[in-house]
Amino acid sequence: MMAALYGDYTRDRVGMFFGLTGVQLSILVVAAMPVLWAVNERLWASAGIAVLVWLVVFVLAVVPVRGRSATGWLLGLVSFTAGTVLRVSRWRSKPALGVAEDLGEPDLPGVAAGVRVHDGPPQGPFNTRLAIIQDKATGVWAATAAISHAGLALADSSERDSQGRGLTVLLNACARTELISELILQVRSVPDDGAERAEWMASHTDVAAPELSLRVNRDMAGMLSRASVRTEAFVTIVVPEHRLARRAKEFGRGVDGRARAMHMLMAEVESHLRNQMAVREVTWLTSPQLATAVRTGFAPGDRAGIVAALARRANGEQINADVPWAQAGPAGAEQAVRHYAHDSWHSISAAVKLPARGAVLGALAPVLTPGQPGERRSLVTVFPILQATAADRKARNAEWGADMSQTLRDRAGVKTRAKDRESQARTRGLDSKLAAGHALVRPYAVACATVPATMNITEFGSHLDVAIRRAGFAPLRLDMSQDAGFAAANLPLGICLHRKGAGA
Repeated sequence: MMAALYGDYTRDRVGMFFGLTGVQLSILVVAAMPVLWAVNERLWASAGIAVLVWLVVFVLAVVPVRGRSATGWLLGLVSFTAGTVLRVSRWRSKPALGVAEDLGEPDLPGVAAGVRVHDGPPQGPFNTRLAIIQDKATGVWAATAAISHAGLALADSSERDSQGRGLTVLLNACARTELISELILQVRSVPDDGAERAEWMASHTDVAAPELSLRVNRDMAGMLSRASVRTEAFVTIVVPEHRLARRAKEFGRGVDGRARAMHMLMAEVESHLRNQMAVREVTWLTSPQLATAVRTGFAPGDRAGIVAALARRANGEQINADVPWAQAGPAGAEQAVRHYAHDSWHSISAAVKLPARGAVLGALAPVLTPGQPGERRSLVTVFPILQATAADRKARNAEWGADMSQTLRDRAGVKTRAKDRESQARTRGLDSKLAAGHALVRPYAVACATVPATMNITEFGSHLDVAIRRAGFAPLRLDMSQDAGFAAANLPLGICLHRKGAGA
């Protein structure tokens, strides 16, 4: 029995006029007016120049170049050049500059600069204060949980289908809350540093054992650590401020009221994770745990020292094993055109384009397999959830656009290609799915490779592209946006690529 192939998705924007949107068509019509005027006046030289100008406008407005329009590339190049000249793309932390005042305040670069972390009210028998994330730049609140899942490597087709249905149930449940706007699944595949095993061996090794046995165990531990990979998985829920503020009125307003409203959502999501998606363990992170996850996101090599400090504190030593938020980020970071430098590490990110034929659940597993020792692979899958009214309006507009496009093609005598027919059929079937109670989501994924600065990051970027293609997808490098791609793929702070500003 074959696993279900998930390919029932359409383009986010459907062109109504021979594949062109209304804005693109308006630009081309306005740009063609000088051509028509010159031809009417029989000014052939001016008409030729106007045609050349129209062709330039056509390329800038319509022709996509590596996933973006030429205008988008031009604007990105201008902003990137301005940032480089003004030294905005080069960042230094406050502790590195010696001006840090509050060690509990996050000091993070780039798109994470607006993040603040609050301690929620005490919960549970141990009065645990869970971390509530606030992103002031985009106007959202988030909470992150570390999860443990058996994976899909050994799962048969029925198990994969069950997991797929469980994800559908989870997304529909998030949509029904009318609060959660995004569900983010993040996985980091890191070469094992052997920290836990080293602590276990230090406390369980018999010093009176034969020297040969001790040596064999040490050699095996070193060999296994170099060949092992450790996986970290996180789930983040994101709630916009304008939605959460209304619900927080029931709990007392302010940060405390918002935190209590978030706790209700966290409990609901946790129940679906355990029951529908077979997640074995769900641990909502506290502020120190979240700071550790962010620090190891920027510097994977720091994890061994953090684990050793936590073990010594567990043994009764009076040491501070927590990572201060002011030092959770890098000491310095700099964005290049095709990669991102943070401390002594380099990272390169690429968006994952969905294949036209669809994919099975778990098809992205090769992307998370490091190609060489010392490489870390990360993958984030973001599920932005549209509200019911917005989803209904989008489905109605998409269906109207598909009908308009088909009518224009028929009247112009243009043959409809098989790809267009299939896309139109999916668009028309969207309304029936919404009527059945399903949520409308706009998923996307970002993959990232991180290596020490002594290695050639360009080579590892090529390996990442090969892994994405081997999985059946197409890579799209996030050139001039590598810092945002890195933050989305590695930092469990609810950072996404599609949000544009406060109130999103």
